Amino acid sequence: MDSALPGTGRPPPRIDTGLVGWLRARLFSSPLNAILTILALWLLLMAVPALIDYLLVKPDFAATTAAQCRETGGYCWAFIREKHRLILFGIYPFDEQWRPLLASAILVAVIICSCIRWFWKPFLGLLWVAGLVAVGILMWGGIFGLSYVENSRWGGLPLTLILSTFGIAFAFPFGLLLALGRRSDMPGAKAVCVVYIELIRGVPLVSLLFMSSVMLPLFLPEGFSIDKLLRAQIAIILFAAAYVAETVRGGLQAIPKGQYEGAESLGLSYWQQMRKIILPQALKIVIPPLVGIFISLFKDTSLVVIIGIFDLTQAAKAAVSDAVWRGFSTESYLFISVIYFIFCFSISRYSLSLERQLDQGQQR
Repeated sequence: MDSALPGTGRPPPRIDTGLVGWLRARLFSSPLNAILTILALWLLLMAVPALIDYLLVKPDFAATTAAQCRETGGYCWAFIREKHRLILFGIYPFDEQWRPLLASAILVAVIICSCIRWFWKPFLGLLWVAGLVAVGILMWGGIFGLSYVENSRWGGLPLTLILSTFGIAFAFPFGLLLALGRRSDMPGAKAVCVVYIELIRGVPLVSLLFMSSVMLPLFLPEGFSIDKLLRAQIAIILFAAAYVAETVRGGLQAIPKGQYEGAESLGLSYWQQMRKIILPQALKIVIPPLVGIFISLFKDTSLVVIIGIFDLTQAAKAAVSDAVWRGFSTESYLFISVIYFIFCFSISRYSLSLERQLDQGQQR
């Protein structure tokens, strides 16, 4: 039974409760919201039927050749059946592609475990070490009867996961140190951190990738070289760390001065204050922008294609270079866009869940 209106003893009007009330409150609460709702519904009515027709109605699911796909005019699922292994694993040896598949599964499993609070214990570090060792053994081989595969032949989804995972794992602690250094009372450390952050944030990732690929070898001693994949990974880490540093600095500035004074009154050292009192509060505040950086980093790994690394985007491009299947770029890029969406959407939903878990009822 609906509760009575205060002071009247009568139930609220039906237009304020149930489905009608929900629609009025959420979708038609103002003329502007009503217009936006109608516009969104119109776009959905235009796009969804056309998409269903393209993906499910027109395609011939029994088609096996490019000619049969061109006759139907719909999404060519035969192309995905034919080229999915090239898109997912690049030019990794065909008979050995179970290895990058298993390595990707291990890496994703370790990441999922890291997102579950029950695993936030000291053995999580050992789990990461074991997982990364297993990934390295599977990808490189050379032991346990596995043939050696140089990393120039790695590609597709496993390479994208490796670049993004190591990029986030190393950029986050480096960014924390930069943020603390920028707020330090030591002029030298502060100046170095400010120059680094502003310099890196002032150039696009493409420039850093070019510099790491072309210019970095010029500064190395003669006879010493760094692998191209490692150079790209370093550039990604340095780039992401600058943005993490600025985000964390904003969280540190949002902490009331009384928190710092209270930590000092307890007799804690600087690092104890940061680790036990200040950083936990600051990181809680900046969870949304940090997650945005991580999602951008996952997508920005596609830029390594410009220095010749065979990531997921380059693999999709290679799949449509086959003369037999030329003209099916929509199928190829739509396939990898779904992969990117699944990972990015999962990260976003986890961040919302983490915010709810850490919420202590304070309204901002």
